[in-house]
Formats: sequence, C-alpha cells, structure tokens
Amino acid sequence: MNTSSTPRTMPAMEIKKLDGEVLSWEEFDGKFLLIVNVASNCGFTPQYKKLQALYEKHKERLEIIGVPCNQFGAQEPGSAEDIQSFCELNFGVSFTMTEKVKVKGPQAHPLYQWLTSKEKNGVKSSSVKWNFQKYLISPERVLIDSYLSTTDPTSSKITKHFEG
Repeated sequence: MNTSSTPRTMPAMEIKKLDGEVLSWEEFDGKFLLIVNVASNCGFTPQYKKLQALYEKHKERLEIIGVPCNQFGAQEPGSAEDIQSFCELNFGVSFTMTEKVKVKGPQAHPLYQWLTSKEKNGVKSSSVKWNFQKYLISPERVLIDSYLSTTDPTSSKITKHFEG
C-alpha cells in the first residue's frame, strides 16, 4: 500500500436492496463492511455458506453486503425475486443483498467506482476479476483491502481486522 496518499471515506451513494428499498448506510454505522459481488451460478457460489456463517458469528461488528452481478460468464441471470429465493432456500442468507449492478467498466455502479479507484478511495486501485471478489471497509468507511474470489471469506486475511 502506498502510504503517500490519504485514505478517503466512502461517500454516501444510493444503491437499492434486492427488495427495491434504498439501502440506508447509516444502519451499518460502527460496523465493518464486507462487500462481495455475488452470482448464483458460479463455481464460487458455495461461498454464500461461509459468508452467512461469518455474518452470524460477527454481525455485531460486521455487515456483509452481497451485490449480484451478471458481468462474469452471465452467472447471475435471474430477477431480484429469483436471486432472493435462491439465496434464502440454498444458503439461508440473511445478510444484506442489493439490486443487481455492474461492477466493472464505464457503467460500473458508483460504489464499485469508489472501491476500485485509488483516485477515489485513496488506498488502492483494483479491478474486479470475477464473482465473489471481496472488499473490506472499516467502521470509519475507509477501504482496508480487496481480496480475490479464491480468498475464503473466513480467511484470517479478512477476519483479523474485526475478530478479538
């Protein structure tokens, strides 16, 4: 990490939940945020189970925000209702899920523009390589780091920031 830049807090930006209601960032004040672009038909889809277990274990200090995206292999083709049903029935997902958005390219949602641009977040630039890439945000709304899809959600690389 380049220490010569100043981390910038995540600005308020609108994103809707899967049910169409606007997500209220204030409800997560004081918590770490683990933002994960998710898909129902991906080899990494079983990570939903570990994400849910992580959420249940740490929900006092951590909110997980699943962000459905269909940009990688068209692995999230379903409607909001399809996604919600799939996540609840197969993995018991109770953490926050947003509307389906783009996470890369010129049409990327402002949340992902901030997450992936050092110019905007002041910490690092990254590109979303595939489904289930993770971004950890501090309770102060500063980007801590990003983790590739292959990083287990329960890895100490992630959990060391909010455990203990």
